[in-house]
Amino acid sequence: MLDSIWQLIAEQAVTRPGIAVLVALSAFVATRLARRIVRRVIRHAANASFRAGPGAQRGLWRAWSPRVGPGFADSGEQRRRQRIDAAARMVSHLTSVAIWLVAAIVMFHVLDVDPAFFISSAGFLGAGLAIGGQHKVHDYLTGLSVHFEDRYGVGDEIIAHVGWEEPVRGVVDHIGLFSTRVRDASSTLHFPNGALISLRNLSQEAASTELSVRVADDVDGDDVAAMLRRLAGSNGLTDVVFVGDIETSDVATGEVAVKVATANELDGRRRRELVDRAERSLGDR
Repeated sequence: MLDSIWQLIAEQAVTRPGIAVLVALSAFVATRLARRIVRRVIRHAANASFRAGPGAQRGLWRAWSPRVGPGFADSGEQRRRQRIDAAARMVSHLTSVAIWLVAAIVMFHVLDVDPAFFISSAGFLGAGLAIGGQHKVHDYLTGLSVHFEDRYGVGDEIIAHVGWEEPVRGVVDHIGLFSTRVRDASSTLHFPNGALISLRNLSQEAASTELSVRVADDVDGDDVAAMLRRLAGSNGLTDVVFVGDIETSDVATGEVAVKVATANELDGRRRRELVDRAERSLGDR
């Protein structure tokens, strides 16, 4: 009796509807596993590169600009983890969509259903979905680039131009798959990610760095500052951009202390290369 029941279940399972159900269940399980795998891979790769040493600070997940304001005293690691988790979540959702699209195609094929039937019978619906989907894809990719490029994050104060008479000023409260939530003094504002293209981040400031340059006795601070500006943007230092004035002071005979502000934080290698090349250039004059 029990064997006949299992045989009946097996016969029903291999029918076209049964196979379609199995495909749907497989897609459901695959999406769950894919989300776990994608998040683990992205987090592992990001953490491995971060542990690789000082050079990893130039990697994709570094905080490109220091933050100012309350709550940003020691937020570099926190900000990095927020971006990793958000990007992993967005990529895992994209993977899930891809899996379900493949599953839908397989189920159509198994059930011997022509997808053109739905398109022809509800063409207006397909066109509406295509237009709406185009905007959603744009918002999704924009949100993903926000995390990769560290344009802004939760807690940042921004001024955004969204086509209103006055720009919007508020604090970023949440960055979703397709929209960003901004809180101002009186309300909560919701914008598609694609609407926040032109904005000012008031929570990002230039990175301050102090250098010590050894020079000859006849070289003063103005010479050092001029040389540093010539070296900025040169081969090997193409991403070094000084912001504002370069402050110099003589701290000892043959040594000049320099305080500079750069658009991006200078890691140890760039600081050493900048100082070494300045000392060689000034010594060769």
